[in-house]
Amino acid sequence: MKLKMPTLVLVTVLHSCVAMADVKPAQLFMDNMVIQRETQAPVWGTADSGEQVTVTGSWGESASAVTGEDGKWCVKLQTPAAGGPHTITLKGKNSVEVKNVLSGEVWVCSGQSNMDFTLKLLSKVVRNQKFKSVNDYLRKEIDTADDNLLRQFTVSRSSTRTTLKGEWITTKPEQVGAFTATGYFFGRELRRELKVPVGLIKASVGGTVIEPWIPEEGYQSNKEMTEFLKSPHNVPKHQSPTYLFNTMIRPVIPYAIKGVIWYQGESNGKRRPAMYGTNFRTLITFWRSLWGQGNFPFYYAQLANCKGTCVEPVEYSNWALICEQQRRTLSLENTGMAVLNDIGDAKDAHPKNKIDVGKRLAAWAFKRDYGIDLTAWSGPLYKSHNIQDGKVIITFDHVGSGLMIGSKHLMEETKESNDPLKRFQICGKDRKWQWAEAKITGKNTVEVSHADIAEPTIVRYAWSINPEGANLYNREGFPASLFTTEADLPAADPNKFLGKSKGKGKKKKNKKKRKEK
Repeated sequence: MKLKMPTLVLVTVLHSCVAMADVKPAQLFMDNMVIQRETQAPVWGTADSGEQVTVTGSWGESASAVTGEDGKWCVKLQTPAAGGPHTITLKGKNSVEVKNVLSGEVWVCSGQSNMDFTLKLLSKVVRNQKFKSVNDYLRKEIDTADDNLLRQFTVSRSSTRTTLKGEWITTKPEQVGAFTATGYFFGRELRRELKVPVGLIKASVGGTVIEPWIPEEGYQSNKEMTEFLKSPHNVPKHQSPTYLFNTMIRPVIPYAIKGVIWYQGESNGKRRPAMYGTNFRTLITFWRSLWGQGNFPFYYAQLANCKGTCVEPVEYSNWALICEQQRRTLSLENTGMAVLNDIGDAKDAHPKNKIDVGKRLAAWAFKRDYGIDLTAWSGPLYKSHNIQDGKVIITFDHVGSGLMIGSKHLMEETKESNDPLKRFQICGKDRKWQWAEAKITGKNTVEVSHADIAEPTIVRYAWSINPEGANLYNREGFPASLFTTEADLPAADPNKFLGKSKGKGKKKKNKKKRKEK
C-alpha cells in the first residue's frame, strides 16, 4: 500500500495538469446559446499558457488567439445573420463543440424582484383576487409555451468575479417557468415582431438596492459615491456596494448584446432615495463603458403603483422621488422608460401584469433599435410649463396622436374616458398643496389651476406611491409619467429611514432569504 501512494499522487497531479491545459470556453458558450447576430462577437475562455486557440463557426467564419500567461484567451468572431442552428468549434490541444447555436438578438435582464420573479413564481402568488384572470393567463402561458427560438441564460447567484455559472434554457413547458417574467414578455414581443431568435441573459436578485449593481469604477467617478464606498456597511453581503456587479455582471462582460432592460428601485425607497438618480446614471454609464459596445440601449421600468392611495396631496413621497429620478434619467443618450402607474397592485409591490411591462419596454426597442414606425412608444412625458394669469400650462412630449383621458383594466387595451383629469396637485409659494382642476387644451397641453391659488408656483402629477385614478394617456394607450415642474428635485421624506441598513438578526435574515427564493 505504501508503494502505491506516490503513484496515485503522481497520476492525480498529471490528471490535474492535463485538465488545466484543456481549451474551455466561458460558461455562456454552451449548447443552446444565442449569439448576437451580425457583429464581431467576443468569444473567450481558458487554456494552457501560450496555447493557440481557434474558434470556428459552422457558417464559415473563424478567429484565433494565443493564450496569455494568465491562461485566458479571447477572440472576436464575425456572427451570421439571424438563424441557425449552428455549431461553434473551439480547437487547441483539445476540441470543444458547442451545438444548437442560434444567431439573433441578445438582451440582458437585470434588477431586483420585479425582474427576478419567474413565470412560475408569479403564476402562483395570488394576493389580490382582482388579478386572478392575469394569474390564469400566466399559467396557460407556461403550459402552452413552445418556442425554441426564445431562450434564456440564468446567471447563478453562486457566480464569482472570475467564475460564471449558469445555463441556457428554452421555451418549453418544463423549462419556461424559470424565465424572468418581465424578460419573457419583452422577448415574446420581439419574437412576434422581428421573427428572429431572441436570447435573454437573466442577472437579477430580489430585494436589492441599486448600490451593489454599480461597479467600483463608477463609485470612483464621484466624490460622494467614493466616500460612500469607503464607509462601513453593516448589510448582508448581497447588498454591499459593487458585490452584485462583480459576481453577476462583470463575468458576463464582454458578451455581445443588443442592450439591457432593467427593473429596480423599490428597495431604494427607504435607502438613500435622494441619491438614486446619481447612482442610476452612474450605473448605466459605467456598464456601457466597461462593456465596450458604445452607448447600447438601456430601457427600464418606472416603479408601478402599490400600497394605499393618498386621499390628500402630499409633499413627500420617496416612491415618487425614485420615479421622478427615473424619468429624469431619460436625459442620458439611448435610454427609455416604461411607465407603469396604471398596472400596479395596492396589495403587492410585484405587479401581476408583466405582460404590459414587456410590451411597453419592447415598444422602445421597436422604435429606437429595429426601425419599426410607431406613432407612440412611450407615455406622455413632461417637457415644460408656462404660468399665465393664474394658470399653469403643461407641455408634453411623446403624445402620439394626442393626449386623452383614459382608463385601463388589467390586460385590456386602454379606453377613452369622460371622467375629469385627476391626480394633478398645485401650490403657491406657501407650498400648501391642493388638488387642481386640470383639462386637456390641445394635442400636447394640459391647463392646471385652482380657484384659491392666484399665483401658482408648482404642479405635480401622480405624486404618490399609489396615484389611483391618474388618467392622463396618449391616444395610443400609454400612460403619462408622474412629474413635478420643480427644476430641482424635491426633498426625500424626513420621517422615513434614509440611512444604511442597521442589519438584522440571523433568524430574520434567513427568513427574508427564504421568502425571496
